[in-house]
Amino acid sequence: MNAFNEPQPVSEELLNQVNQAVTDEFAHRVGNLCDLVRIPGIAWPAFDPNNLQLSAAAVRDLFASLNIFDSVDIVTAKMGDTDQDGSPAILAHRAAKNGKPHFLLYSHHDVQPPGPESDWQTPAFEPTVKDGRIFGRGAADDKAGIVAHVAALSVLKQIAGDDFEVGISLFIEGEEEAGSESFRNFLNENQAALEADAIIVADSGNWTVEIPALTTTLRGVVTQQIEVRTLDHALHSGMYGGALPDATMALIRTLASLHNEDGSVAVPGLTHRPAAELPYSEEAFRKDSGLLDGVSTIGTGSLLSRIWTQPSITVIGMDTKPVDVASNTMLPSATAVISMRIAPGDDPDEATEKLRAHILANAPFGAKVTFGPHSSGRPFASDTEGWAFKIAKDALGKAFGHESVEMGVGGSIPFIADLTEVFPSAQILVTGVEDADSRAHSPNESVHLDTLKGAMVAEALMLLNANALSRA
Repeated sequence: MNAFNEPQPVSEELLNQVNQAVTDEFAHRVGNLCDLVRIPGIAWPAFDPNNLQLSAAAVRDLFASLNIFDSVDIVTAKMGDTDQDGSPAILAHRAAKNGKPHFLLYSHHDVQPPGPESDWQTPAFEPTVKDGRIFGRGAADDKAGIVAHVAALSVLKQIAGDDFEVGISLFIEGEEEAGSESFRNFLNENQAALEADAIIVADSGNWTVEIPALTTTLRGVVTQQIEVRTLDHALHSGMYGGALPDATMALIRTLASLHNEDGSVAVPGLTHRPAAELPYSEEAFRKDSGLLDGVSTIGTGSLLSRIWTQPSITVIGMDTKPVDVASNTMLPSATAVISMRIAPGDDPDEATEKLRAHILANAPFGAKVTFGPHSSGRPFASDTEGWAFKIAKDALGKAFGHESVEMGVGGSIPFIADLTEVFPSAQILVTGVEDADSRAHSPNESVHLDTLKGAMVAEALMLLNANALSRA
């Protein structure tokens, strides 16, 4: 790992300078965010790809206007092993000087589809300021991350001068919400320009709007399609029911075997680990999740360990006879898709084999199981001892006026595994502007304005502190 001298805590003088600089341009940066939210850049095939080009151009122009990079370009890479170009990304580079650290700043400019317009209280692509928040698709995930980078770089230049020495690379992705299919190729093709000592991934959240956080663990994911067959053709349920197991029955019993009576995962051999000890009540969990009155939680251990650092299994799709065309028929086959989250420290390939072995061992009545399409993403656990983590924790604490905490996220960011493989010596800092009320991916997505401002201050402090470091 690249070593630097021990970082010094942010001084009161520097904090005041950065706070004032961010405050002076905050209204302008909020305007930048609103301009980006108005562009419906969605990387899914069903949506107009021209909007992604417009989004990429707007982001490029924002960073180019800072006049700090050698160049700011819109770049694409091929998707996987295909000849198809991925969505447009923004790439920029400025070399470090005199042995200073080099940072890679990441976020993404594509957004989730808005969903039904009737579910939104304000127009999805018309940013609306209400109750101290900006509402709109992408306002939090992840166009706020882009604007936080812009603001931090602007303040870095103002305070450290045009000739600041910390190195900066920029990668603003254009297809994160659609699976990052060109991500690895993009890293491989632009490795020299993206090489860094530390990577700031601005695509996560904070503990609350007042308490900042670094995301230090992410669960991995295994997705597996299974088909269960019991017959070679469909049969009349009245004539054969009671003697023959139909495929739907066999599939349901197989899926039921994936959980114990208390709802915990029954697949043996998966990794479990403790979670950070943060105050989180069942009442708060019920409010955040919308769990109905009278419905119990599942699993064992602390709530945070259950959603951050223990495995979970969800059946995310089933193909049997649809209700609207139901008939008295015993189906020969039925299909399901299983999504299994795995704890930090587990291996996706080994977890997949354990899942498959459990399914085969628990398929009832000798039912035939076939495994279909499968995908996986690795979990993540960050280095919390390195110089970059120390800088980030101090900067967040000073910016928010509250000590930063370490939190996990139950969801997965599979591309972080690619970052760790391509840049093994880089420290990865997963930050963000979201909170429990941001509703990323849901209707009425929003970003809290004070949290956005705090994120800008914190990142500027990180870069300015790193600008004062030298290699050990």
